[in-house]
Amino acid sequence: MHRKKLKDQKSPCLLGAHFSIAKGLDKALFEAESYGCNTLQIFTKNANAWKERIVTQKEIDRFEQAKLETGITEIASHTSYLINPATPEKKKHKMSCNALAQELVRSSCLGIPNVVLHPGSHMGVGDKEGIARIAESINEIFAKTPGINTRLLLETTAGQGSSVGHTFDHLASIISKVEKKINLGVCLDTCHIFAAGYDIRTMEYYRKTMDDFDSIIGLDRLCFMHLNDSKKELGSRVDRHEQIGLGYIGLGAFKYIMNDDRFFDIPKIIETPKGGTDKDWDKINLKLLRQMVRI
Repeated sequence: MHRKKLKDQKSPCLLGAHFSIAKGLDKALFEAESYGCNTLQIFTKNANAWKERIVTQKEIDRFEQAKLETGITEIASHTSYLINPATPEKKKHKMSCNALAQELVRSSCLGIPNVVLHPGSHMGVGDKEGIARIAESINEIFAKTPGINTRLLLETTAGQGSSVGHTFDHLASIISKVEKKINLGVCLDTCHIFAAGYDIRTMEYYRKTMDDFDSIIGLDRLCFMHLNDSKKELGSRVDRHEQIGLGYIGLGAFKYIMNDDRFFDIPKIIETPKGGTDKDWDKINLKLLRQMVRI
């Protein structure tokens, strides 16, 4: 198989993007390779539908072969946007738990080591009850899928609406209530924490935010990062991603992250806007981030 590679785009750190599976699960890996990526994130099914997807043995074999050919093994799947384990609505909660369990099973079959989850929205019953329901849901799901080694990563949120997870204390509280902690980690999203009020624009603020994360959650729990600028101001509690350096966060924070030795081996994924222009923004953003790395 001959594939066109973009030259001089390999980075010594783990850097990638979210890629589509429209042409096949395995094709996402080859597309990531064509961008010089050594990690990626995908959806394993339609992210806006409840209908589940059973992966076939052929798909599993092709995905495994693609991993061998590209050398890409640091992969995350992102759960459906519909999943909400914090909801007090019984039917929605049952559907959410089933969908999350199916995602873990599907990702495990594909050998995907990480599943990223937005913790959920409490729908007005309050953070405390929402946190308790999320942890209880995770415990039940882990108990029902004992053979699954795929890690579930709780993503930091922007705090929009009644979402849970916009403070480090929220995530620490969920983790403290989960029994099988070995299968649980955190995905830090730069846009989300900034919108939630954690400043990372100067070295002083960056260090404070990361120190807070370490003291409250623990950097050993940080398994994945989403690098996105923000269309909205600090503390806006609005989740709107922007191209790297073109939002309210600016370039400084990304330079700090790309050269922070503690995060060298942590996969970093861009989820920046893709469409609407004739520019290949993934190529532009990845190149910019790679150029920040001091070798």
